[in-house]
Amino acid sequence: MLPVKIDGLLKDSAWKDAAMMTDLIEFRPKIGDKENYEARTEAWLMYDDNGIYFGGYCHEKTKDSIARELKGRDGYGANDYVGIIFDTYYDKLNGFEYFVTPLNEQWDAKMSPPSLNGNSEDFSWNAVWKSGAVIHDDGWSFEMFIPYSAIRFGKKDIQTWGFNITRRRRKTEEQFTWNPINPNVPNVNGFLTQEALWTDISHIKPPLRLQFSPYFSTYVNHYPFNTPGKNDWTSSVNGGMDVKYGISQAMTLDMTLIPDFGQVQSDNQVLNLSPFEVKFNENRSFFTEGTELFGKGNLFYSRRVGGTPIHFGDIQDTSSSFPHINGNEHVVKNPTETKLINATKISGRLQSGLGIGFFNAITSAQYALIQDDQKNSRKIQTSPLTNYSIIVLDQSLKHNSSISFVNTDVLRSGSDYDANVSAVLFDLNDKSNTWNVGGKLYNSNLIGYLPGGKTQTGYSHVVYFGKTSGNFNFNFEEDLTNDKYSSNDLGYFTNNNFFDHYFWAGYHWLKQTTWYNNLGINFNNYYSLLYKEFNDQKLPTKFQVYRTNINANAQLRNLWFVGMFVGYVSKGNDFYEPHEQGWSFRSPQRIQFNPWFGTSSSKKYYVNFNYFFGQRSLFNSPNHEFDLSHQYRFSNKFSIGHDLVFNPARNDAGFYSKYYQEDANGNVVLVNGKPVLQDIIFSRRDRQTISNILTLKYSFNNRSGITFRARHYWSQVKQKQLYDLQKDGTLQPTIHADVAMEHQNYNIFNIDATYTLEFAPGSFINIVWKNQANTFDDDIRYKYFRNFNNTIASDQNNNLSVKVIYFLDYLNFKKKKMPR
Repeated sequence: MLPVKIDGLLKDSAWKDAAMMTDLIEFRPKIGDKENYEARTEAWLMYDDNGIYFGGYCHEKTKDSIARELKGRDGYGANDYVGIIFDTYYDKLNGFEYFVTPLNEQWDAKMSPPSLNGNSEDFSWNAVWKSGAVIHDDGWSFEMFIPYSAIRFGKKDIQTWGFNITRRRRKTEEQFTWNPINPNVPNVNGFLTQEALWTDISHIKPPLRLQFSPYFSTYVNHYPFNTPGKNDWTSSVNGGMDVKYGISQAMTLDMTLIPDFGQVQSDNQVLNLSPFEVKFNENRSFFTEGTELFGKGNLFYSRRVGGTPIHFGDIQDTSSSFPHINGNEHVVKNPTETKLINATKISGRLQSGLGIGFFNAITSAQYALIQDDQKNSRKIQTSPLTNYSIIVLDQSLKHNSSISFVNTDVLRSGSDYDANVSAVLFDLNDKSNTWNVGGKLYNSNLIGYLPGGKTQTGYSHVVYFGKTSGNFNFNFEEDLTNDKYSSNDLGYFTNNNFFDHYFWAGYHWLKQTTWYNNLGINFNNYYSLLYKEFNDQKLPTKFQVYRTNINANAQLRNLWFVGMFVGYVSKGNDFYEPHEQGWSFRSPQRIQFNPWFGTSSSKKYYVNFNYFFGQRSLFNSPNHEFDLSHQYRFSNKFSIGHDLVFNPARNDAGFYSKYYQEDANGNVVLVNGKPVLQDIIFSRRDRQTISNILTLKYSFNNRSGITFRARHYWSQVKQKQLYDLQKDGTLQPTIHADVAMEHQNYNIFNIDATYTLEFAPGSFINIVWKNQANTFDDDIRYKYFRNFNNTIASDQNNNLSVKVIYFLDYLNFKKKKMPR
C-alpha cells in the first residue's frame, strides 16, 4: 500500500514531516509582487526510492474564484493550475514539467534549450504519473506522485537538481513561482536559468524502468465503389506493442512494434498551387513524444517515415527512366503511404551533460498494381525496403551553451540512391547570458544519385550573432546553401542554391503600466540572393527578394492581446514558380498590413481575429485574409469552437502549365525520350479559399470524453487570362490559342469523432469514427453552400475503429517504502 494515498486531500502523516514552501512571487503580469495572503499557495516536496511526492493547497477567497474546465490530457484550457519543474542535470538547459488542474487533469512537458525557430516546451511528451485534486470552499488542494520512470536523471549518489514550482490563476492571469523569475534579467533559457536548488538528494535507487503498452485494434471501412467484383466493405484486425525500457537511469529505449496509426487526426489537405510540397503536422504520438533531440538542426521531418513512396508519381510518367505504365495499361492501385514495420528510439542525457539520441525505423517495400486492356496484371515497385536512422550527440556546456552533432541516414535496398546528412551545431552564450553566437554546418551526400552511380555532395551553413537578454535584443543571421545540398530524404527541404541574410531587432517593455501588461516592437529585414546562377539561366541575376517589416504586440490590462504588422516586399525574381530550372518570374512589389486582437481566454466566450491585406503591383492585385477563431464554454464539461479562414485574392499571377513543341502532325517532339519545352504558361486568376473547422468537446469526467471535429475546405481558382513567361521574367499574353483555360474547384470534408476512456493510468479505450468526402472539378458557378452540399452528396469514405491500449509498469509490482 502507498505511504501516501494520492487523493488530493493531504491527510497522510508523511506530509507533516515535510518542509513547507510558500510566499510565491508574481512574474506576470506584474513582476516581483508577493501573493495576496487570501490567495496564497502552500506546497510540500518529498521523495523515496520509488519517486517524488509533491502536494499543496491553493487558497482562494471563494470557490467561485477557481477557474476550472475539463479539457482532457494535455489540454490546459481555461484552468487554474499548479506545476513543478525539475532541472535534474542542473545544466539550466533541459528539464521536466508536471502540472495538475483543480479538476485533476494532467499535462506535462519536456524542456529543451530555446531555438530561434522553435519552442522550448514539448507538450507532446507524455509520462505516466499519479495525481489527485479536491476543490474546497476556500481553494483547492492537490497531490502528485512522479515515479522515476517518468523522469530522467544522472547516477550520482548525492545529487543537486534545479527546481521551481509555479501557480497560475486564470481569472486574473497572474502567474507565480516559488523562486522569483524576472524576465528583465538574463533569461536566455527562461525558467531554468532562474530556478531554486534541491540539494542533497541522496542514494536514489530507482527500480528497473520497464513498461509495455500492448494494443488491439479493429477497423471497419466503407466506400461505395459501386464496381462489380469490388467489395464496398473492408475490415481489419491489428495488434502490436510499444515498449519503454530504462537502459540506465538516464537513457531510455522506446520501441513500437507493428504500429497502428489509423486513429490519428486527418490531415488538413489543401489545394496546392505552389512549386513545393505541403508540410503536414505530425499526429502520430510515437513521432511527436520526446523527440526534442531529434529535432536539432531541423533535419527530421517524421512524415517521411511511412510517407509517400519515392516513385509514386513515376509510374505514370512515360518519359521517366523508372518503370512506368505502357500505352494500353492503367493504374488499379497505387498506395500513397509506405507501411512502417517498426521504429525505435534511444534517448537520454548523462550526468556529464551529454545528450544522446538514436532513432531507427524500417518501412516495407511498396507496389502499385497495373492492369492492361486484357485484364492482365503486374506490379511496379514504387518504394524499396527502406531504413531510416538518426544519431544525435548534444553536449551541454557552461553558461547555457551547447554543441551538437547530428547524422541522418536513409538506406534503400536495390538500385535507388541512399542519402546521408551530417551537421555540427553550436550555440554559445557569455557568462551573463547577454550575448549569443552560434551556427550550423551541414554536409549532404546523395549516394548513387548521379549518373554512373556517383555521389552528389552538398554544403550548407547558418551563422548568427545577437543580444539575447534585457529590454533590447537583436539577431543577425547568414544562411548559405549551395546548389548540391539536399536534406529532403529525411527532412523537409524545399530548395537549395541561396545566400540569405536576416536582421531582427526588438524592444520589449515588461513592466506593467496603466494600460498594458507588456509591450513589444520588432523590426525585421531579409535579403536573398542565389548562391550561383542556374545552368541555362535566362535572366543574368542572383537577386531574389528583399523584404522588411515592423510589428508591435501587447497584452492590455484587461488581458486582451493586440498587435499590428506593416511590411514591404520589393520586386524580385522567383526562380521556383515557373516549375522549370533556369526560368524566373518577375515577382511584384507588395505592401502588407496586418492587425490582430484576441480577448481573454479565461472568459466563457473568447475570440481571436486576424486580418491580412497585401497589395501587389502586378495587375493591381489585392489579397485579403480573414482569420477568426472563437470558442464558447457552456459549462466545465461542454464547449464549442469554430475556426474560419476566408482568403480572396484577385488578379493573382502564377504558374499554369508548360507548352511543349509539336511536329506537323500535332505530336509532342521527343529528344532522348523527353518532350522539348517551348513555353511556360502563366495565368491571371481570381482565387478564393474558405476553411471552416467546427470542434465540439464534451467531458464526462477527467478520465473520459468525446471530441468531434468537422472540417470543410473549399478552394476555387477562376482563370481569367493566359500569358507566356518571357526570358526576363515578365508576362505577355499567350500566343498559343490551343491552350484552354481550365478552372479549379476543390472541396474536402472531414469528420474526426473520438471517444476516449482512460480506464487505468496510461491505459485507454479509443473509439473513432472518421469520414471523408472530396470533389475536384472545373465548375466554378456555385457559391459556398452549393459547393458544400455537392461535397456532402458525393461518395464518402467512412471508417469506424476501436483500439484498446493497456499500460503495464514494472513499478506497480514493487513494494513501496516510506518517503523521505
